[in-house]
Amino acid sequence: MTQPDTTPLPEKLQSIVTMFRSAPKALRLQALLEYSRKLPALPEKYVEHPEFMQPVPECTSPFFLVTERDDQGGMNLFFKVPEEAPTVRGYAGILHEALSGEAPETILSVPDSFYLDMGLTELITPMRLRGMGAILKRLKSDVQEHAQA
Repeated sequence: MTQPDTTPLPEKLQSIVTMFRSAPKALRLQALLEYSRKLPALPEKYVEHPEFMQPVPECTSPFFLVTERDDQGGMNLFFKVPEEAPTVRGYAGILHEALSGEAPETILSVPDSFYLDMGLTELITPMRLRGMGAILKRLKSDVQEHAQA
């Protein structure tokens, strides 16, 4: 059996994970749906030029992301997820709320399976959970590219 990653989560992400973990199952699903509604719309430049966004083919829903550095050195995160995929969209909303604006090092230090600590395994299929892992991996890859540029 593998040991859980003990890398501390960024503060905002830790509070979201703690809230999910402590909530009853029905409230966890409701909270995930709330985060799906909080996901900001894409900036016009990505709506008009989706070719700049990275696909996440491992995700069963059409999922695209792009990151860009802000003036303070943090990373802005943008996600394109269909309304018809509310759980995946909710996960994107969580990533956006918790990590957008953070330094590349902060995002890159997020444990790859942090979402498993949120109590989502009772709510989401294993295939969707694997997709969440792939989304985080692709996000980190995009952040890494910008950090090196």
